[in-house]
Amino acid sequence: MGSGQVTDWQGKHVTVAGLGVSGVPAAKVLHGLGAKVTVVNDGDDARAREQAAELEALGVTVRLGDGATLPDGTELIVTAPGWKPDKPLFAAADAAGVPVWGDVELAWRLRKPGAADWLAVTGTNGKTTTVQMLASILEAAGLRTAAVGNIGVSLLDAVLGDEEYDVLAVELSSYQLHWAPSLRAHSAAVLNLAPDHLDWHGSMEAYAKDKGRIYEGNRVACVYNVADKATEDLVREADVEEGCRAVGFTLGTPAPSQLGVVEGLLVDRAFVENRQKNAQELAEVADVKPAAPHNIANALAAAALARAYGVPAGAVREGLRNFTPDAHRIAHVADVDGVAYVDDSKATNTHAAQASLAAYDSVVWIAGGLAKGATFDELVAEAAKRLRGAVLIGRDRELIREALARHAPEVPVVDLGRTDTGAMLQAVQEARRLARPGDTVLLAPACASMDMFANYNKRGDAFAQAVRELGA
Repeated sequence: MGSGQVTDWQGKHVTVAGLGVSGVPAAKVLHGLGAKVTVVNDGDDARAREQAAELEALGVTVRLGDGATLPDGTELIVTAPGWKPDKPLFAAADAAGVPVWGDVELAWRLRKPGAADWLAVTGTNGKTTTVQMLASILEAAGLRTAAVGNIGVSLLDAVLGDEEYDVLAVELSSYQLHWAPSLRAHSAAVLNLAPDHLDWHGSMEAYAKDKGRIYEGNRVACVYNVADKATEDLVREADVEEGCRAVGFTLGTPAPSQLGVVEGLLVDRAFVENRQKNAQELAEVADVKPAAPHNIANALAAAALARAYGVPAGAVREGLRNFTPDAHRIAHVADVDGVAYVDDSKATNTHAAQASLAAYDSVVWIAGGLAKGATFDELVAEAAKRLRGAVLIGRDRELIREALARHAPEVPVVDLGRTDTGAMLQAVQEARRLARPGDTVLLAPACASMDMFANYNKRGDAFAQAVRELGA
């Protein structure tokens, strides 16, 4: 399986594991390169049959309802990132000496000669925002770029399409990194590490190890979070190219080889002449939208990667000013009777909710949903002093209620048992009753949404609609 030129793929037997967002494009690409492609998929529902029909029309073999058996003659497996490493298919591949790649590994191997560098970002929270900020900064510097990977443009499209890029801003999940052994980024950042997806990885150590793969073979900078020692430990363990530097970002005053904040300014003490004495102003805190602490950290990480790539300070400022955050990320919906209503439905785990709660002084917190194995004691203990009240929704709300009883017993709690479409309107009405002028009613659920909503976007939309009904 050499560099991925067409001659390498002609007649190769490749099994693609999983249909869906990454499987279908991977199957099409490999088929187009001359490989003999078989797709295996656990499910056999209407959507899978539709996707299978599309691939079969091209000449791809599809096996629905059997994702466990290794097809005869398989020389390589390309897997969807969500497939867990302990699946029988991978045990069979291991026994047969068949390599397993993810879609990111496939894209990396299929890059054209002289292809764009990758600036890569991972972390439990903030990945998408940081990658979008980075792309905005690179654009402001006049570079041809795109935000790709776990968001926006698919990596396969980016590396195989006609569009010519100078550099790519790449968001990578821990799943994707697990299946990308040969990836070597120009520079990379791990934003933070908190327990998440442990059901997939099996342990916090395995999760951290997969995140840390992003630093392997970095050439210029390994960017880490000074406030999160685990990210610095991953840099120490990484095998990087000679001359690659560890560059920290901090919300405090930066030491040499760090970016940080001084008197309302984002400053760089890493990519400057004589960093013992000098600092370069990059932007004002006010240029970051919204200027919540964790979002300033995202901006510093994006700036560090851009600076590692040689982007001038002026482009950092312009890129941050031009950037508009996605919906449902600390989005201010409205003020009603002196109370701010903020939608952070994207806070689907405790770490994201913790960052969100830390941005406000007095909060009526709307929380709950699917906990995905999370515990809430640390989150509640830290947020207790900020809570005016809490309104709990969703299937695993009891876990949050118990944590509130332990760590914030004086905080009034409304427990909503209903899961119908009107539940969010009632939650917002209850929150309004608890709030005082100057408070923030914050939807930061710390849980996934699928018990009540199709996704976190729909949950955020329901919150915004409920707030508009209050205002009316």
